[in-house]
Amino acid sequence: MSSRSEHDHDDMIGWDEGAERVRALRDVWLGAAGVEPVSIDRIGGRTLAEPLDAPVDVPAQSHATMDGFAFDATDEYPLDVVDADVFPEDEPPTLEAGQAVRIATGAPLPPAANAVLKREEATVEDGRLTGTDLEPGTYVYQRGSNVAEGERLFEPGERLGPKDALLLGDLGVESVAVREPLSVGLLATGTEIHEGKHRDLDSPMLAGLVRSWGHDATYEGSVPDDYDRVEAEIAALARDHDVVVTTGGTSVGDKDYVIRALDALGDVLFHRVRLRPGKPIAVAELPDHDAVAFAIPGKPVGAHAVTTLVARPFFTGETSLPAVAARMARDVDIAAPGFAYAIPVTLEDGVAMPLGHADSPLAVYEDAFDPSVLSSSTRATRADGFVLTESAVARDDRVDVVPYSVVE
Repeated sequence: MSSRSEHDHDDMIGWDEGAERVRALRDVWLGAAGVEPVSIDRIGGRTLAEPLDAPVDVPAQSHATMDGFAFDATDEYPLDVVDADVFPEDEPPTLEAGQAVRIATGAPLPPAANAVLKREEATVEDGRLTGTDLEPGTYVYQRGSNVAEGERLFEPGERLGPKDALLLGDLGVESVAVREPLSVGLLATGTEIHEGKHRDLDSPMLAGLVRSWGHDATYEGSVPDDYDRVEAEIAALARDHDVVVTTGGTSVGDKDYVIRALDALGDVLFHRVRLRPGKPIAVAELPDHDAVAFAIPGKPVGAHAVTTLVARPFFTGETSLPAVAARMARDVDIAAPGFAYAIPVTLEDGVAMPLGHADSPLAVYEDAFDPSVLSSSTRATRADGFVLTESAVARDDRVDVVPYSVVE
């Protein structure tokens, strides 16, 4: 049970520093994942394996954005209207200097044309056009103005979404090379869970998170609080999976064996972050097994908070937390400075009610936020999001609420 790591478990880091370290760890391990092609209708949640440059200009030709007349705006009125009409399905005619042609919205411009005069601003008499003076580019969707051929649009490591299919499709791209999903093995620790006395609440939630982030999750069962069995099972899962996610056994009690096992099997990068609930997370590299391990604390709400805030960047590459502005409905004090507190809130008409406050449907605390009790209060998952704060929040204070949909 000797440790191969010089890591000092007493050194806590900020949760955001932990998230950045995890994102950097992803960059190191991402290259080891296999590559496969996927069609653009299946790219949601997948990670791009190669850079992608625009193969063509988009649009390939300049198009009219109004019904009217196309011509060279540097010519002077009157202009001779040629006997033709240009529609979106047509090849445009060649225009000589001093000529104009009728054109429909979406139709390609003749090569010599650079502007469109709206029909309602045009006057044609005896085949001669006069109208408003125009600048080149007026009512024209110019060739290459959306995307220029050769332009770098996507970088390797980007996590793609369904919206990216719009641009890829417009470029004529049918499929892209992406990284194969990570294989993630989930292991619950704790004699009370292993013997069926307590239900394993965390593993289904964690499996759902991993899958929502675009990877494969397999529940591999549980182990009792026995050091040798904990270490052996983690080692076995690390041989079979890219990532091992354990729950429980991450504190410093006599039967909290997970961190000791990770120390023995590899290198613990950090243990514990300044986040409540969810403080005792650990992240380790297991190089002898070509795997990474995340040790998640066992209390379910804390497990969700620290996994979505600290572990998520490994799976998604994202550390940003888009938020919506709201007004706090109650005073919420904090018990100890130096931590970030993830306060679950419900949102209604721009007002954030801290779920857990005595005035909410879940009465856990009166004045000071109680992360210990709340971490086990599964009713707190009915919140719409959470407020991250390092200081007390007063009633009517403006707060930023991170919706759960952002991190899930």
